[in-house]
Amino acid sequence: MRKARAKKRPLLPDPRYNDQLVTRFVNNLMLDGKKSTAFKVFYDAMDIVESRKEDQEKQTIEVWKEALTNVMPHVEVRSRRVGGATFQIPMQIRADRKISMAMKWMIKYSRARNEKTMALKLANEILAAAKEEGSAFKKKTDTHKMAEANKAFSHFRFRSRFWR
Repeated sequence: MRKARAKKRPLLPDPRYNDQLVTRFVNNLMLDGKKSTAFKVFYDAMDIVESRKEDQEKQTIEVWKEALTNVMPHVEVRSRRVGGATFQIPMQIRADRKISMAMKWMIKYSRARNEKTMALKLANEILAAAKEEGSAFKKKTDTHKMAEANKAFSHFRFRSRFWR
């Protein structure tokens, strides 16, 4: 039997925006336990977003949250074996997982960009995602297309354990 699920630890809000979501993003951005470096990269990226954003009335943190919302997937496909065959079954995603997937995709595709510094890469990916463009947004649309294509197998989602 498995052990009890680990408790969610509360995160401290970040110093500049006083937001727990920013701390969570920085924790994903961090490499080798260098949190202060990750915060510096994030804040530098937000300063670049501040200077380049189109809608001057919007706060920079709102642009980042909008970008994150645009990248969040709502459905994904999961593999399930049914009678010797493996099917890709579309399933809804929990709210917590949506956020973490969006953050990880944004960071992954920021790192893959061809700009000079990580702050510049992250800022450009945030601006692209806010405009519903960029690699992270494309990943979300590809995930949704895959779920739509496999909608025919969605009835396997409710399969009982004892049904063979």
